[in-house]
Amino acid sequence: MPLLFIGIDPSTGDNESPTVWVDPASNELVLQGWKPSPELEAEAAAFTAPGHAVGIPESEAVVRIPARMVGMIREACDVVERAADVQ
Repeated sequence: MPLLFIGIDPSTGDNESPTVWVDPASNELVLQGWKPSPELEAEAAAFTAPGHAVGIPESEAVVRIPARMVGMIREACDVVERAADVQ
């Protein structure tokens, strides 16, 4: 099943395209964003919280999403929640 496109950063240029999709097969959000600066990635990797290992696993990544995309992320969350209610 193809990804469901939700939206793209409205201020995107030709070379940047933070994007939000929903994967209907897994009922998950799929986010494309900017790579963080090395300093931001190090800060995220050093974050400690109960139940959260320090570091970023190889299978995960830190991405930056502009705040102006919050509405699209909310829409994607609504799509995922509605699908979960149907199951």
